[in-house]
Amino acid sequence: MITAIIPSRFGSTRFFGKPLQLLAGKSMIRRVYEQAEKSSLVTEVAVATDDERIDRAVKKFGALSVMTPSDIRSGTDRVAKASDILGLAPDDIVINIQGDQPVFNPQCLDELTEPLRADPGLGMSTLAFKIKNKREITDPKDVKVVFDNNGFALYFSRSSIPFPRDTVTNSVYYKHLGFYAYRKSFLDKIASLETGLLENTEKLEQLRVLEYGFKIKVVVTEHDSPEVDLPEDIARIEKVIAAMETFPDTVLPAEKSLKKVHFK
Repeated sequence: MITAIIPSRFGSTRFFGKPLQLLAGKSMIRRVYEQAEKSSLVTEVAVATDDERIDRAVKKFGALSVMTPSDIRSGTDRVAKASDILGLAPDDIVINIQGDQPVFNPQCLDELTEPLRADPGLGMSTLAFKIKNKREITDPKDVKVVFDNNGFALYFSRSSIPFPRDTVTNSVYYKHLGFYAYRKSFLDKIASLETGLLENTEKLEQLRVLEYGFKIKVVVTEHDSPEVDLPEDIARIEKVIAAMETFPDTVLPAEKSLKKVHFK
């Protein structure tokens, strides 16, 4: 069984009430939910929230909502709590989808879970996208990831990694996308760990896993997944939604092309 859970909070320092913001006539949380439902492998989709407004909105469009406590430290921990409430089994696969990525390609979820489906001993996987927009290399809101020759994460950072010592470099940079897949038993283990120093410093919950010596498989996808961080992002994403609805089989372009999306 593969269950996708979307952690969703109403409060945001940069964009208050973001999950219920309308995007081309639908709330953002609804658009994320509907994209997740399009996956060929996901058997159930749920929203995990601590806010009654989100809970009511999700139930109103006929989706599954799980109320979780407000004092949960991260999205991963909220997903872990929701998976308990849903009664998922230890061997079930749980997908964590960030609630501010409303135009992601559903194929990403299939790609994300493939390593866990292939290897019963693997506990966790995540997605990365090869950066094409140079701004993302230095922008701290775009998390970078480096991984070893076997595709396991070495580190995640808001800084540019790897950092080129010399002016001329052939370095390739990968952006971390906000999707995780876990074996339910491994998700419980993550939730039981204390917050790590690196996690607290970078404010990246996935660093907790690396700090305690566990592995994260990184899957490189060709599908970008732009986020809605600020109110000014709305118009840009609505253009993408319009293009996707007109040409649903077209691959979403890299973020650098989103300001003028042309599909043929």
